[in-house]
Amino acid sequence: MSRLPSSRGSSAGKSAAPARRPGGVLVQAPKSDIYVTLLGISLGAIIVSCILLAILFSGYGFSTKVSAVTGPASASRLA
Repeated sequence: MSRLPSSRGSSAGKSAAPARRPGGVLVQAPKSDIYVTLLGISLGAIIVSCILLAILFSGYGFSTKVSAVTGPASASRLA
């Protein structure tokens, strides 16, 4: 990111409007490094392993339906 040129000493003269600078603090965006790359690789490995685990479980008849849960136990059942 470069700075805006100063109006001092320019050939535009005094009649030109001064350049408007954005408000706030200008901070250079950080560049990605090896740790960002390692985070991407680990995210990819987690996604691939979840897919492979789902394929493995499907061979055993795995299902996501919850049919064993009947609801909260009432006081009459416990007595």
